[in-house]
Amino acid sequence: MMPLLDMCMTKLYFLGGEDVQERDSKEINEKAFMEAGGTPVVLIFNWTAESADKMGKYRKIMVDYFEDIGASAVEFAECSDSLEEIAQKTKRSDLIYLPGGVTRILLERILDAKVDSLLREYDKIIVGNSAGALALGRDCILTRGKRNKRTVIIPGLGLVDFSVKVHYKASKDRELKQLSYARKIYAIPERCALIYDSGSVSGIGDIYLFQNGEKTRQ
Repeated sequence: MMPLLDMCMTKLYFLGGEDVQERDSKEINEKAFMEAGGTPVVLIFNWTAESADKMGKYRKIMVDYFEDIGASAVEFAECSDSLEEIAQKTKRSDLIYLPGGVTRILLERILDAKVDSLLREYDKIIVGNSAGALALGRDCILTRGKRNKRTVIIPGLGLVDFSVKVHYKASKDRELKQLSYARKIYAIPERCALIYDSGSVSGIGDIYLFQNGEKTRQ
């Protein structure tokens, strides 16, 4: 069956990782903003941290950043919002932004709030940074690191039929090759992005494809 997004005009940006305080992927976000009309209304799902204090800290950082690069307004989907309220915010937005943080928390909140269908039906621009990018794919690949003692794979939202590895480094190649026998994986370093548009993919920076145990540069 054809992926849902192939039947609409949604464009997805998968960012390999950006420090929003440093604005080190500014050019990528500016490109997404231009494709969303140049002065988009941005809706942020700031749902990637357990602590309200931590979410609050990044709230002002993201508002200042996005207004500086052209957003006409920046809104937030609040955890306390009803599905109808989030649907209205989604409808009036031009671009949805899913930030970095903890992927499991983001997915749990999206599914608990039943807004996954809103994301699948959205027909404009969605930008996922790090955890936000992982959540959009078929599977979320959480490799061993500071947060995970072992590699964990959990279902993503499935807006596309592939998975991504964010914060990619070549030291993960062996593991990614093994995982790629069961799935297609695009590996995206920090400050790089994979762009999905109606079934085709393109990249900004160095993007690698892992499939059937092989690695190729895109």
